Amino acid sequence: MHRIPRDMSVKKLVKLLRRYGYEIKRETGSHIRLESNLDSKKHRITIPDHSPIKIGTLNNILNDIAEHFKISKEKLVSELFKK
Repeated sequence: MHRIPRDMSVKKLVKLLRRYGYEIKRETGSHIRLESNLDSKKHRITIPDHSPIKIGTLNNILNDIAEHFKISKEKLVSELFKK
């Protein structure tokens, strides 16, 4: 089982989320809006542009993505953060 990294930078997270079709749509102030068109429904998430991302914030982002793609958070974490 993989763990959620505690030192995740915003740039690295954005790069990892490309696997799920997420692209930067806009940057406003200290937030970045990402959008995925991987399946028939668009999914948007907003992440704070703070590095490292706080673990609670990262956990909430991952929960939201897992729910959208109807996979477990554990599967998402293992796919994103595998070595």
